[in-house]
Amino acid sequence: MQRQQFQQLLTELLQPERIKDFCPNGLQIQGKEQIHKIITGVTASQALLDAAVTKAADAILVHHGYFWKNEAYNITGIKHKRIKTLLVNDINLFAYHLPLDIHESLGNNVQLAKLLNINVTGPLELGNPVSVSLQGELTKPCEATLFSQQISSALARDCLHIPASSNKAIKTVAWCTGGGQGYIELAAEQGIDAFISGEVSEQTTHIAREMDIHFFAAGHHATERYGIKALGEFLKTEHGFDVEFVDDDNPV
Repeated sequence: MQRQQFQQLLTELLQPERIKDFCPNGLQIQGKEQIHKIITGVTASQALLDAAVTKAADAILVHHGYFWKNEAYNITGIKHKRIKTLLVNDINLFAYHLPLDIHESLGNNVQLAKLLNINVTGPLELGNPVSVSLQGELTKPCEATLFSQQISSALARDCLHIPASSNKAIKTVAWCTGGGQGYIELAAEQGIDAFISGEVSEQTTHIAREMDIHFFAAGHHATERYGIKALGEFLKTEHGFDVEFVDDDNPV
């Protein structure tokens, strides 16, 4: 497929214009005209770029790309090395941040719910169709320690659990993959039993204890592997691309 057609395909699928973001979504670095072999990954790290070069990829498709708001404009250091790798090897870089988080079937949040057997009931931000945080329910109440073990097993990552003050069983859950720990207060205000995110902040502990809500942090990278994997599988099965997911693992 031609690069422009591929860009249009992703635009129609992910609809980046629906949500304001902190970075440009879509084609970030232009490469070769024809795209067949695609490497997907969470972040466009140097290790991912090197893997794409080794595997003779035409394009890289990631959740975390480049050119973030408030970062330095200078193309130096690791930024220079990364961009040079793409340009010298004529590899396209496509990145989709919040549009991939919120997608109704392929998104990080929906895919995490599927992995953890959570039934999605709607957005956490009530009335917001592009909420970056969702809420849902477990099939039956679950003891918090057991739920923590289930998260750790599903994500192959030791999950941090900050218990609610009452250590209540969990029936209702809200979540936001990646660095979404700031939504815990909104979840607690709505009486939700537990909140899941990738990262944790110092104040999250106090909020969980004082607002009586379980908190689980399972890793930014680990909670955001599944949207980009689902997108790659869609491109493979529905459009015939040669797609390979490369997991440049990150403990955070």
